Amino acid sequence: METDLDFIPFEGERFLEEEMLKKSQEFYNWADKRRSVRDFSSKQVPVEIMENLIMTASTAPSGAHKQPWTFCLISNKGLKSALRKLAEEEEFISYNGRMSDEWKNDLAPLGTNWEKEFIDIAPWIVVVMKKVYDIGESEEKQTNYYVAESVGIAVGMLLLAVHNVGLVALTHTPSPMNFIAKALNRPINERPFLLIPIGYPAENARIPNLKRKGKKQVIELYE
Repeated sequence: METDLDFIPFEGERFLEEEMLKKSQEFYNWADKRRSVRDFSSKQVPVEIMENLIMTASTAPSGAHKQPWTFCLISNKGLKSALRKLAEEEEFISYNGRMSDEWKNDLAPLGTNWEKEFIDIAPWIVVVMKKVYDIGESEEKQTNYYVAESVGIAVGMLLLAVHNVGLVALTHTPSPMNFIAKALNRPINERPFLLIPIGYPAENARIPNLKRKGKKQVIELYE
C-alpha cells in the first residue's frame, strides 16, 4: 500500500522467554499495588513531573493516530474550588435522585458520597477531554475514530505513570460533566471524559480492603 508516511525500522527490545516471564510477573505484582485513593496530601508536586506523566499518557495508541485528547492540568486554587462546587452540585443531585438504589448500594461499601473535598486538597487536577472531532485550519470538522477507546487507553497509561512515581490518583466522573467544559472554556469539539486528582497520599490515607478478580474470573483461554 502506498503512503506518504516515512516508515522507519522498529527498534523494540527482545528478551529470552525466562526473562519475559520474570518481568511480566514482576510488573503485574507492581501494578497490582496501584489503588484509587480519596485521601490526598496538599504537598506540592513539581509541574515538570506532571508534564512527564501526561506525555507518557499521550504515547497511547489511537484510532488512525488522531490522538483525540487534551489533558487540562490545573493547580489554580480558585479554579479547583469552582470545579469542586460545580461537581458537588451535580453529585448531590445524583445521590439524591438520579442514581438507582442498586447503584448506591454498590457504592456504599466504598464510603463515597456527594462531597468531593479532594478536588480542593490534591495539588493537581487533570481533566481529560476527548476530542469528538478535530477542527481544521478552515474551521471544517475532521473525523476522529474510536475516540472513547483511544482516550480510555491513554488514561490507563496515565494511571500507571502516576503509580510509577509514587503518587496516587482517583478517577472521578461527576455526571453530567458538561459544566467542566464550560468552566475551563474548552472548544466546542471537546467533551469531558474524566476528572483526576493527582498527588501524594495523605499520611492517614485509608483504602477499602478490596480483592480483585482472579485469573479464572477474567481470562477465557482459547488454545
